[in-house]
Amino acid sequence: MRLYIIGAGVIGRTHAEAAYKLSESVQLRVADTNANTLASFCEQFPEAVGFTDTQEMLNSEAAENDDIVIISTPPLAHFNPTKQALESGRHVLCEKPLAMNESQACEMIEIAEKNNRLLGCCSVRFKGMPHMETVKEVLRSGCLGDIYHVTFVNKWERSRSGIEYQPSSRWFLDSTKSGGGVLMDWGPYDFTTLNDILNPTKIEINASWNAQPITEIDPLDTPFDVETHVGAFMTYHHGARPIHVHYERASCAHGQEYVKAEIEGTLGSLRWTPFDSKQPVFRRYDKHGQIVEEQVETGPRSPYTIFDNPLLHFYRKVKGLESYANINEYALMNFRCITSLYSVAETGQKQTIDLPRKGVAL
Repeated sequence: MRLYIIGAGVIGRTHAEAAYKLSESVQLRVADTNANTLASFCEQFPEAVGFTDTQEMLNSEAAENDDIVIISTPPLAHFNPTKQALESGRHVLCEKPLAMNESQACEMIEIAEKNNRLLGCCSVRFKGMPHMETVKEVLRSGCLGDIYHVTFVNKWERSRSGIEYQPSSRWFLDSTKSGGGVLMDWGPYDFTTLNDILNPTKIEINASWNAQPITEIDPLDTPFDVETHVGAFMTYHHGARPIHVHYERASCAHGQEYVKAEIEGTLGSLRWTPFDSKQPVFRRYDKHGQIVEEQVETGPRSPYTIFDNPLLHFYRKVKGLESYANINEYALMNFRCITSLYSVAETGQKQTIDLPRKGVAL
């Protein structure tokens, strides 16, 4: 099969490396307007055919039914190459966030469906990992009783993209290039995870807020107008009992680092570390009036990394195999969760998101 990578930087290279782990050989093509970046990519992957123009690459040969294009550019440059690739007759896997805004995302999905192509998002990096599947298995077992509350908080100290993390990539800090801050950067993973585990049919965003704490090393030579701390109170619906969700994501400028993912039910609770597969899963419940805490067996770790997963999942979907990929309307619904948080924070007006129903009820 053929893999077309648009954007020859770090992320593009991780997808190229993941291609070697697929079950068939892959022919690599890559496009980047920066000649030096393109040359460096082709030096690392000498079998790749390089182009300095995306349209030229897509026009260089007739599309085949299993061609995959990966968009590995910053968010500002997601829409146009996605449109070009879909209209060329190829499936597209786009880096997160899916788009700069909901209008772009909706149009991308429309183009995919019009051309009978699949459009996926790399927000699925953490889907299918053994510890995440274990959490879903425990919920399906019913041993926690009726689920009524979820805490999903990830506050990582001094991890601001474009400052402490990848300081050379200042575009993270400029909303006209990134679409937003920590919510656009990490929210795609957060909501893909929450929606995969809780499997809602409807989400109510009751309240949302965001903030940009100030530090003495904030850059003055570049636009910096994005949030680095965001939170929301939501109600997830799936079944008779609503699930109340406390969500928070921060790249902690001042607050203490704090990570807590916990699901509480009438018969017990479950806590885990969503983005660290090395950490255990714990179940807590009552036995004879005393709290019992036990570690849940998660099985062996996956041979694939979070950098392999997006392409692996999408490839399986293209091949018609069972897959963890979020495709078309599911990718759009996850992205809509992010845009709705921004909207509620700005307007103070509650929003409701209806999601496609899938899976087994809690």
